[in-house]
Amino acid sequence: MTTAAPIAAIVGAAGLAVLLLATDRLARLAGLVAWGASLGVLGLYLLPDLSRSRLVAAAVGVAVVAVVVALVLRRWPYALAFATLACIPLRLPVDIGDDEVNLLLPLYGVIGGLALSFAWELVRGDDRARELGPVAWPLAAFVLWAGLSMAWTADVRRGAIFLGAFVLPFGLLAIGFARLPWRGKWLTWLWGGLVAMALAFAAVGGYQWVTRDVFWNPSVKVFNAYAPFFRVNSVFWDPSVYGRFLTVAILASLAGILLGGIRGWRVAGLYAVVCATWLGLLISFSQSSFVALAVGIVVAVAVAWGRQATLALVAVGAATVIVLVAVPQIRHELVGKSRSELNRITSGRSKLLGEGFRIAADNPVQGVGVGGFSREYARRLGIPGRDPKRVASHTTPVTVLAEQGFVGVALLAWLVAAAFLATLRGLGRGFTSRVSLATGIVLLAIAVHSVFYAAFFEDPMTWALLGLVGLVSRVPKKKPPLLSGRQPPAEPSPVPEPAPAP
Repeated sequence: MTTAAPIAAIVGAAGLAVLLLATDRLARLAGLVAWGASLGVLGLYLLPDLSRSRLVAAAVGVAVVAVVVALVLRRWPYALAFATLACIPLRLPVDIGDDEVNLLLPLYGVIGGLALSFAWELVRGDDRARELGPVAWPLAAFVLWAGLSMAWTADVRRGAIFLGAFVLPFGLLAIGFARLPWRGKWLTWLWGGLVAMALAFAAVGGYQWVTRDVFWNPSVKVFNAYAPFFRVNSVFWDPSVYGRFLTVAILASLAGILLGGIRGWRVAGLYAVVCATWLGLLISFSQSSFVALAVGIVVAVAVAWGRQATLALVAVGAATVIVLVAVPQIRHELVGKSRSELNRITSGRSKLLGEGFRIAADNPVQGVGVGGFSREYARRLGIPGRDPKRVASHTTPVTVLAEQGFVGVALLAWLVAAAFLATLRGLGRGFTSRVSLATGIVLLAIAVHSVFYAAFFEDPMTWALLGLVGLVSRVPKKKPPLLSGRQPPAEPSPVPEPAPAP
């Protein structure tokens, strides 16, 4: 299976790329078959040692769940979005060889149902294609390059986990989101579900902070025993993942406030949601989440309110930094630290990043292959074992640079830039513009968060947002008011089912 896994990964990546780019229905059906066969081989390669009876029972159970989900999706397409949202916190630990990986097992059942529903639509003659619009090419290129790197990876098992557990299944999820019909009511309810979950998680975090009792993660408990502040993780394993989810909810709500078009008690409700969610974020003490939120706010203000408001906001931020640096204690923490002290302050990240850049310098074009960072880092420093906390870069761009070279990081930059720019094109003051702005700034915030915490491609929210980029790019936006004060003519209502891309 060690030889079959890289071949299966390459075939699966090629199949997903065909699904993203092909316009011929039969070609897409062949790509879907290749995608499913690849996941089957990778699943067998990664499965822990189980008896044959348990494997058969698990296979039957997955098949039954997939069929039921497919039937539900055929009748209610937006069940895909709500089921994905509900599954985001449901990460379950799974032992794969020497690694323990937190996988979204319930979500895989949803994706299995999506695959069956998608296959049925293709067989019945559905000729929609390139649903992801402006991000189809960069995403297909990145997926294909990541799959090809399995041919020279330093760690086949970790590469198989990355592709088989995240990229390939979540790639189909992005296509499923892009194929959703445009329904303003259902998208509003989806935002409501996101906000309701964020407020519930913030309430759980508040309970943990008051009672000084966190769940699941013993390392957080140890940290809290010695730290001068108390971090909470709510229902998530890691406080930073919890903080990322709340950041997404805040920015999604902020788009409605900034672009206007919402008045009265609804605006007051949006402010209340943002404030309550921010309080939950505060007690996570997730620095990466606060940085991501700050970047998202600045960009959203720049897009919605223009240059003057942005300069004012940046000036306030700069003044705050100057005041903080003027405090002797803070200045001492920021400057005058040795390299070892800097590494300690950043929880070992500076050393990991430095070694990541050196790995990339030695393999500048192709990298060490997808999944190979940890093994190559451990080999260079003589670290026994492969503890992921000790040998993971915690930074998506550096990981991609080390594993896939400058080609991979260039494709990643192309993907993020294409998605972000597509959501900002032609913004006005209507509902579609609010959805588009929310999609763009949330995706940008997750990208910024992944610079400090990684998990850009491992997060299903990333892929769902990429699908939403394709969805909103096909729907016309209401134009902003003219400078003279005259209103532009009303736009025609968008058709329920957008025409297929050429």
